[in-house]
Amino acid sequence: MSASLGVRCGAGPEGRPSAASSRLPALTGLRAVAAFLVVGTHAAFATGYLTHGYLGAMSARLEIGVAVFFVLSGFLLFRPWVRAARDKARGTPAPSVRRYVKHRVRRVVPAYVVVVIATFEIYTVFTPGPNPGQTWHGLLRYLTFTQIYTTDYLATMLHPGLSQMWSMAVEVAFYAALPALAYVLLRVLCGGEWRPRRALAGLAVLAAVTPAWLVLVTLSDALPNSAGMWLPAHLAWFVGGMALAVLRALGTRCPARVALPVAAALYLVVSTRVGGAILGPDPAWVPVAKSLLYAAIATLAVAPLVLGSQNRYSRFLASRPMVWLGEISYEIFLLHVVIMALVLHLVLGWPLFTGSMPGLFATTLALTIPAAWALHRVTRPQRPQTSVRREGTSAASALARCDAASFSSGPSSAAVLTSSAGRNTGS
Repeated sequence: MSASLGVRCGAGPEGRPSAASSRLPALTGLRAVAAFLVVGTHAAFATGYLTHGYLGAMSARLEIGVAVFFVLSGFLLFRPWVRAARDKARGTPAPSVRRYVKHRVRRVVPAYVVVVIATFEIYTVFTPGPNPGQTWHGLLRYLTFTQIYTTDYLATMLHPGLSQMWSMAVEVAFYAALPALAYVLLRVLCGGEWRPRRALAGLAVLAAVTPAWLVLVTLSDALPNSAGMWLPAHLAWFVGGMALAVLRALGTRCPARVALPVAAALYLVVSTRVGGAILGPDPAWVPVAKSLLYAAIATLAVAPLVLGSQNRYSRFLASRPMVWLGEISYEIFLLHVVIMALVLHLVLGWPLFTGSMPGLFATTLALTIPAAWALHRVTRPQRPQTSVRREGTSAASALARCDAASFSSGPSSAAVLTSSAGRNTGS
């Protein structure tokens, strides 16, 4: 994954590549929005704002940022396979799995390892509460993205400075599964031909794994309680982005004036009891409804940017400030939980579940953004000088090739700061 400001690869309205439509800096800006949503839901939890009636429930649903990140990942990573299938007659090869793995490791691992080790070091002297993950075994599990694969995650592996990293484990699982999924969907199911309707049908079946898995987790003892955090429980979110990649290749259109109001209405719905209670147990159908609504909302938020034309929504997200913030959104995600904990206890001096949500949100971002920028500068993959094009300083001129930028989003997380993390489908 490149340290790009956007994506350079695409298709025009008729499914053919075009210079204008191949540039999607708005997707980078959307990552900044998703990161801020995650910081917001954590700030709401830490200050006790989640219990403030319907507004508190809406702040809890800011965890939708996780779904947005996953939809973006599904779209950007599946897109090269879709383009290769569509353009097979013209000799376009399938993406190299070796190169794909190399790019994922280069983009994701360095910053992640730095933050995990630094957080474990910080918590050797900073002990605001119980911390079952602060062990040598816990460090190994976090460094290998395996901390969620345990019988009781909250009691054995939760680290309050790294509670958001559950979504990294999910993202890495998707990385590992995607080449096989692409092969089955586009080669086996479609017979090696460009059959988009058959691919979309296969994606619908793949999305159905999520509700089936959540029902199994909720009603059966066959799986540990942490299974609600595993990839199958969030697969529908990735599939939303994968479906957008197919629809874009077909030249499908989705205007913002239609998608965004529907997404907003669904967000209001999921903020009711349909999305679950803030405190207390939920009926078995709630995790399924919540997950599918999140998938729909996040997909609708992304759709106008990849299936629509230029509009105020895309222009705002493609603005230079939003693109700059989006470029460091992965580092913001990695750092904000430990910084928020330090801010809450050492800078502001507020006991947990007290204080001002806006105050904690603003102070955390004020300290996280510079640290994220520095981490990004140190750990980002270096592009060869020959690949840099000097076309000015606009956001649209600082775009990377698709094969390098696919996962520049980095996942986000709505895992909470203490033992409430992961109660509903791991969010």
